[in-house]
Amino acid sequence: MKNTLYPLKFHPILKDKIWGGTKLNSFLHKNSKLPNIGESWEISDVEGDTSLVSNGSLENQSLKHLLSTYKADLIGKKNYEKFGNKFPLLIKFIDAKEDLSIQLHPNDALAAKRHNSFGKTEMWYVMQADADSNLIVDFNQKMTPELYLEHLENKSLPKILNFDKVKAGDTYFIEVGRVHAIGAGVLLAEIQQTSDITYRIYDWDRTDELGNERELHTDLAIDAIGFDMEDNFRVSYDKNANTSNEMVKCPYFTTNYLKVTTELQKQNSHDSFMIYICVEGKAQIKTENHSITINKGETILLPAAISTYQIIAKDATLLEVYV
Repeated sequence: MKNTLYPLKFHPILKDKIWGGTKLNSFLHKNSKLPNIGESWEISDVEGDTSLVSNGSLENQSLKHLLSTYKADLIGKKNYEKFGNKFPLLIKFIDAKEDLSIQLHPNDALAAKRHNSFGKTEMWYVMQADADSNLIVDFNQKMTPELYLEHLENKSLPKILNFDKVKAGDTYFIEVGRVHAIGAGVLLAEIQQTSDITYRIYDWDRTDELGNERELHTDLAIDAIGFDMEDNFRVSYDKNANTSNEMVKCPYFTTNYLKVTTELQKQNSHDSFMIYICVEGKAQIKTENHSITINKGETILLPAAISTYQIIAKDATLLEVYV
């Protein structure tokens, strides 16, 4: 059965958001008529938002169906033993025309208990940022629940938050419990656990076209916030060409920076699927029986059963992800 598997592309699942913009069209060519595209879900197994294959003989089959059919050949033996017919990662592009809400995500234990879900550990890779754009990550001072709630009640939460100016290539690791938000003007790739559980704690007092504010999750959030976390969310990494440079390695995923300027012979020795996210340029991925081009703004899932392949490019930058 493994012989029928090949590099898989999926139809993007586009999300209209109150804070979304036009960069997913103009920068990443998503060709959507939605007015405010905030997110493009590239690979998803979230309930109700399961990705469908867009290329080859498996076209229009769902990721969920592929998992139940191909099992370890798709995601690797150890992953299938751990996750079964649930794909462990969610891959997105996000365009923030306006600031996202201040939010955080629960850990695995809380998410399982309250929502029957994974937690939501994630990372960001900034693809483009307007001048003076920020990411909000953590607090700018020592924090206690009492001081946090005081600022929340007074609608002065931004005064205690840490704002980082960012540029293309900046990378952040967002652990569960860490307060964060993507600022206006930032386009980024996000790699995360398969979860759509977000606790929104402040939304800049904005309203929708009917004058309604979005729901806040103050009570749920207070038990989930990490008030005394390490200042270790900024990721430094090497950018050596034609080799995998480790960016983030955590229990949920490993992500490498891979700049390709030639023909690379690749060997998958991880007992895992491989995901390639093209953040600059374009590349060709060749397996024994298939060849596929990945352009900027596209994502490819390479099944675990494909052990050897080539990546060919004159000048492409890829994020390489596996579990």
